[in-house]
Amino acid sequence: MEIKEIISYFFNSESNIVEVVFRTIDDSDEVVRTDNIDYAIIEDYGFDLVTESFDFFDEEFEDDIVDEEKVELDQDELLIFLNEYYTINENSLPKAETY
Repeated sequence: MEIKEIISYFFNSESNIVEVVFRTIDDSDEVVRTDNIDYAIIEDYGFDLVTESFDFFDEEFEDDIVDEEKVELDQDELLIFLNEYYTINENSLPKAETY
């Protein structure tokens, strides 16, 4: 089953879980699939999806930011991982949900 597109993703660094919402090539535009994958599994497949964050702001600006820094993942690599993971683990593919 090939993944057509990633709708959204979120990496919770505290629990080390990646929540990803996506569509396969067989899914219509009204259908999404949601899965929670332990990042350790992603690493077991040889992927390191965490991208480098670049600091464009000075320290004074950073002091004003209260929000926790969001960890960015390489979306292209995430797509490659998902295609490999669901090819090997066909039974792990989440059920389609209509929204």
